[in-house]
Amino acid sequence: MQFALLIYESPEAFEIRNNDGTDSYTGAWRAYHKALVEAGIFVGGDPLQVPETGTTVRIKDGKRHVQDGPYADTKEQLGGFTILELPSLDVALEWAARCPAASAPSTSCSRPSPGASSGCTTSRAAWSTSTATSTRSCR
Repeated sequence: MQFALLIYESPEAFEIRNNDGTDSYTGAWRAYHKALVEAGIFVGGDPLQVPETGTTVRIKDGKRHVQDGPYADTKEQLGGFTILELPSLDVALEWAARCPAASAPSTSCSRPSPGASSGCTTSRAAWSTSTATSTRSCR
């Protein structure tokens, strides 16, 4: 079954990405990615650029409304995603706990992918990992 791990990061985490890459957070991400690849469960994924580069599109009264930047003013923004091929939600939880964003002031959230290789046809099951500074539901 494929799981989408959604990585929500704080402004500080986005700022670290602009450093020279020798900080512990970036090092933790490199080690985590290496472990995912070596375990043969990494399907794909990428970090996203800073929230200010995003564009929000909404349809209201039949008209398209476009807004530059993030729509919500929140402490965390979607920072990236990883797609993993895993046998169960329990295994997904184990990998989520190892994610660097789970121990930083960030949130990691994952849902099974509809139509994943196990024949899953629903994305209602969800899990999240959060720190004391934030909680986010993934339903």
